[in-house]
Amino acid sequence: MPEAPARPADHRPLLLVLLAAAGTFALTMGARQSMGLFVGSINTQTGLGLASVSLAFAFGQLWWGLTQPLAGIVADKYGPGRVLLVGVCLVAVGTLLIPMMSGTAGLILAIGVLAAGGAGMAGPSVLMAATTRLVDPSRRALATSVVNAGGSMGQFIFAPLASAITAAAGWVAAVQTLGLLTLLALPAAWALRGPAKAAGVAGTGAGPRQTTRQAVGAALADPSFRWLALGFSVCGFHVAFLATHLPGVVASCGLPIQVGGWSLAMLGLFNIVGSLGMGALMGWRGGRLRMKSLLSAVYAARAVAVLAFMLAPKTTPVMLGFAAAMGLTFLSTVPPTAGLVARFFGPAHMATLFGLVMVSHQVGGFLGAWLGGKAFETFGNYDWMWVADILLAVGAALAHLPIREPSAPAPTLPGKAQTV
Repeated sequence: MPEAPARPADHRPLLLVLLAAAGTFALTMGARQSMGLFVGSINTQTGLGLASVSLAFAFGQLWWGLTQPLAGIVADKYGPGRVLLVGVCLVAVGTLLIPMMSGTAGLILAIGVLAAGGAGMAGPSVLMAATTRLVDPSRRALATSVVNAGGSMGQFIFAPLASAITAAAGWVAAVQTLGLLTLLALPAAWALRGPAKAAGVAGTGAGPRQTTRQAVGAALADPSFRWLALGFSVCGFHVAFLATHLPGVVASCGLPIQVGGWSLAMLGLFNIVGSLGMGALMGWRGGRLRMKSLLSAVYAARAVAVLAFMLAPKTTPVMLGFAAAMGLTFLSTVPPTAGLVARFFGPAHMATLFGLVMVSHQVGGFLGAWLGGKAFETFGNYDWMWVADILLAVGAALAHLPIREPSAPAPTLPGKAQTV
């Protein structure tokens, strides 16, 4: 039988769902992805060294990923409202505490545990799952792309805003302003409340429902799921390295500090284009394009963009052009990755299973953020990181080829749909 439409009992308007989910992602992602602007200031104030400061950011990348399957389990069981409420509050508290920390442990607590953990609870696994359940299956590709684009819009707005506040009032005022702004996402916890495993999300509507443990076991035993997670870890490496160290790359090239803020903004702006464009491609020809092929193309494009940047002169137009090119591919991997998880196993355990994929993403993110700082301290430049970016991008493009992509959304019960 075909999958039943995943509609909530109260038939919430699509626009309300998208505004709540995309707005939450914009505020949490915007604050989080703008923190790279303050790496130098934190290092100057604390005197800890770039590697130690990068370790706090790297731990945040890892913890952001690890919280998502845990938050997903709670959201799958009780609904996303409570999870989002706690997550948004933790982001605000952790961000406000950053300027008060003077040691590595304190920075790890503020950046890596509170702010990153809260952003994970109010992150894509919970938001994508809530959106998937609250919209018709025919609109899921577009809806998840809009939510993903919301995170990019937040980065586009927050990065130049943070740079302007830093220039006018100092970095401490900028960080604390970002922390307070995230509280604007609190109403979304009400708008996205419930349902937990709503009627209609079970897939076939017959037979016993999978437990969370069964769903996780089925996912981990699936080679296609493992290939997908492996490729997504490369995405995390790229995203975390650029989000944390792109302002440092700008400074090492001798360009004005404002170029760092605008480069992050360009990443966010063109990520909106990339996310919405990916949604359009996923829906083109009735959704018959293979999502694994789209992902391979995205990673291959990253390799080409990084290689071109390495060979080009490091001027402001080149830096902004590179940021725009990377922005087109930055998080455009999220909609097809989430779409493949939903096709593999259905939406009933979507928050949990997509959270597992996000763990892999953030393991790569930990390495990207931490190794970026270590590479600069060791070699005085980021050249080896760019080489690693290229090699990993090519590897990720190849890793998606063995994936057996279902031709239709999968039921919740164990087993795979017909593959193509």
